[in-house]
Amino acid sequence: MPRQRSIEDLTSDELRQLLVEKRRAEREARLESFRKTGRVIQVETDTPITPEVFQANDEEPEEEPLTNRRRARNRRKKGMERFLFIVEILAMVGLVVILFKGISVLNLLNKEAVGVLDVPQLTPTALITAVVLPSGHTAPVEGVEVKPNDAEIPEHLRPLMQSYADLPIPTPGAQQARQIQIPAIGLSAPVVLGDGWEQLKKGVGQHVGTANPGETGNVVVSAHNDIFGELFKDLDKLKTGDTIILTTQDRSFTYVVTGTQIVEPTRVDLMAPTPEKTLTMISCYPYRIDNQRIVVTAILQED
Repeated sequence: MPRQRSIEDLTSDELRQLLVEKRRAEREARLESFRKTGRVIQVETDTPITPEVFQANDEEPEEEPLTNRRRARNRRKKGMERFLFIVEILAMVGLVVILFKGISVLNLLNKEAVGVLDVPQLTPTALITAVVLPSGHTAPVEGVEVKPNDAEIPEHLRPLMQSYADLPIPTPGAQQARQIQIPAIGLSAPVVLGDGWEQLKKGVGQHVGTANPGETGNVVVSAHNDIFGELFKDLDKLKTGDTIILTTQDRSFTYVVTGTQIVEPTRVDLMAPTPEKTLTMISCYPYRIDNQRIVVTAILQED
């Protein structure tokens, strides 16, 4: 059995070789530990580990090796992060587009709704659409039916007069005339809204669209003189200063006669609004001839 030599007996080359062997053993142990934990893969190499190679490797800092699996996993992770980032950008762009489109559609719907609900401002106007003064009719003759006198309407205006006759009569309001009294001729009669053929069968008719009693403007009423009660038969007997009382649902108004005139049936301008509080009463004239109109005007007697 050879005797173990002490360190003092070894030459410098032998000491260097011994140190290389020791480092090699430590390196192998470390690599074996890495292999067991999966931190390194074994690469076959034919290059022998020489003291010079070992020394060069020993001088470089060792880095933890990465496996192919870990590299692949990192690449997949980075690829997924890029994909998600792109999806987020596209989602935000899509959201902005949807919001913009939604606002545009909402504005369009609002404009359409406003267009539907935007009712033009209506200005009250008198419905002086008749082409002849009201209460016109054929003269009562024995054995002949009395009817509206279409002959006094100019032929080219008859379609307009028919359109006027077909207008619906609104429901009377509280401020419209309900009764008329003329003490000078002993008249007391109901007042209805409308002055068409059927309305004047029931009493004195207030022309639709004219002023109501007590209001500024022209209150226009009419009645027959020789049919349906002959309510305005004695209208020609009224004198300046005579009074006419119009009663509404709430109160009465007194008008004072200012004048009387005989006119042609086409003088519809007498029904126009006035700047004063005026009353205009209309009937056919003369009695049982009915080819003209008698018009009596009055003005409101203020309290």
